[in-house]
Amino acid sequence: MQSFTVIFLAVLLANVALRLWLSSRQARHVRAHRAQVPTEFAASIPLSAHQKAADYTLAKGRLGRADLLFTVALLLAWTVGGGLQALDDAWRLAGWNDLATGTAVLLSVFLITSVLELPFSIYRIFVLEARFGFNQTTPRTFIADLAKGALLALVLGIPLITLVLWLMQVTGESWWLWVWAAWTGFTLFLIWAYPMLIAPLFNRFEPLGDAATRQRIEALLAHCGFSSRGIFVMDGSRRSGHGNAYFTGFGRNKRIVFFDTLLNTLEPAQVEAVLAHELGHFRRRHVLKGMLLQFGLSLAALALLAWLIGTDWYFSGLGIETPSLHLALASFLLVTPVFGFFLQPVLAWLSRRHEFEADAFAVSQTDADSLVQALVRLYRDNASTLTPDPLHSAFYDSHPPAAIRIAHLKVQAAL
Repeated sequence: MQSFTVIFLAVLLANVALRLWLSSRQARHVRAHRAQVPTEFAASIPLSAHQKAADYTLAKGRLGRADLLFTVALLLAWTVGGGLQALDDAWRLAGWNDLATGTAVLLSVFLITSVLELPFSIYRIFVLEARFGFNQTTPRTFIADLAKGALLALVLGIPLITLVLWLMQVTGESWWLWVWAAWTGFTLFLIWAYPMLIAPLFNRFEPLGDAATRQRIEALLAHCGFSSRGIFVMDGSRRSGHGNAYFTGFGRNKRIVFFDTLLNTLEPAQVEAVLAHELGHFRRRHVLKGMLLQFGLSLAALALLAWLIGTDWYFSGLGIETPSLHLALASFLLVTPVFGFFLQPVLAWLSRRHEFEADAFAVSQTDADSLVQALVRLYRDNASTLTPDPLHSAFYDSHPPAAIRIAHLKVQAAL
């Protein structure tokens, strides 16, 4: 067995073992605290809602573990099992040039993987989410979303893959810099185009109609010096009972979007507080920092791939008998998450730090009690567990645990 094969399998085993251990810790911790609402939430969240959140978390954990084991089996089939090599051999029978063959192979990998993982999506939406009263997606909507998503992936994916492989072929040893520039440009284009061209393909967006809420929001935006293309309400209730709000786009193409489910749940003052938190991300440049971090990590990854392509052990260690640029890229995209997983706690810590900073900004602009009330209501309505395992939360969670976040807000309000 190749040395790199042994390293890959060892890291994969450590990855799976750690994820299953963390998941089991989460399940034990949530189950142990299911019988009683934490003291700080006892007056605002009934026991029935707390137990629903616990059961929802446990159900998602079980599905997540099954999905993990299936994903690992599929990864092994693609790599050391010879799946990538077999797919490449099949496409080479068509007699196409390297560029067309490489594009077909990469698209086939993504398509086959998506189809094989589809049952998990169907189960999550139509069984798990429905069991807890969140699913509003009809089979017709699901199929329509699937078709539009596939078409969009082809329209955007074929030119991008072809461009990347062409750059890898013609730009010499510096190809990874050219590919990085192309990927960065494509990412920026997607961020710019998403609000106006992509999101409306899946959801309906209407200007915020509630006069009282709109007036509060416009006053807050003016006070913060934030300009956007509008304040919109998205028909999130067509698919789910979960509520949310977000910013999208950049430059003059920025939009503020509220799910209709969120507006139906919160009072105007609470909506204003949620928006102030989102504005905190903008004012603290969290979106920009996140983009720069993403671009930096992608540059490092491409530089690593450029080095790996020059080795024999990388290809043979992953079951590839006929090395090529497109198989190097395909295998790298499949294998990188296995090694990159160990960066997860650092990225989660950084995200939680940004959430605290956005909360602090919100408290400086609006009433802290309104933000606390909004968060508690969202925890309740979204069935978010109030008692996550501390280690599991530290490893995965992009937001601070509920109790810690509420306590931190109260401290900020007292300053």
